Amino acid sequence: MCLVLQALLLLTATVTAQAHSGRTDANGGHMNRKTGQYHCHKSYCSESSASTSNTQSTPSGRYSRKDWPHWIDEDNDCQNTRAEILIKSSQVPVKFKRNRGCNVSRGLWVDPYTGMTFTQASDLDIDHIVPLAHAHRTGGGSWSREMKRQFSNDPDNLIAVDDRTNQKKGAKTPVSWKPPMQSYWCEYARRWKLVKEKYGLTISEGEKGSLHVMTGFCY
Repeated sequence: MCLVLQALLLLTATVTAQAHSGRTDANGGHMNRKTGQYHCHKSYCSESSASTSNTQSTPSGRYSRKDWPHWIDEDNDCQNTRAEILIKSSQVPVKFKRNRGCNVSRGLWVDPYTGMTFTQASDLDIDHIVPLAHAHRTGGGSWSREMKRQFSNDPDNLIAVDDRTNQKKGAKTPVSWKPPMQSYWCEYARRWKLVKEKYGLTISEGEKGSLHVMTGFCY
């Protein structure tokens, strides 16, 4: 019986060794340098632990989207942040609801995440490239409400994209989500790093590995 047990243990170790060549980190996972994906090998290992490992900031309280005011009309021209991003990114002059010049209804947009073209503003979301929930976990949780407001409406962190693609992205980081179109990976990585550095948000080793993969697509 002991010999059988030893043989089984040896077989298990061999299969595990063949599954990946890298050692696991403190989170129970490892980074695949070829794909930029973080792989978990323990039950407690998760995207959140990979994204926040090696960070020095501690979130202040639980994340609530209500604490991050967005789509404001800072210059009181009746066009909020969403409208301004739609106007700026449309390839033709936009049309407004009820012709009041406030809420955008139609235009021509090419989603850089997917390459799909849209003419109805209602089919688009304004994505936070660095998600609000992730910003909360990596340093923004202790910010003032005014600072959270600034971050939520910063054009450097905003982009008009297909609403369904944005919903799939959610609060994921480049560790577990990348734009479907590889041709946008370079720009996505550049803007992710720009926003993180601009606001002093921490970047995990998992993020660094994924961003390195994505910048390999810069030409």
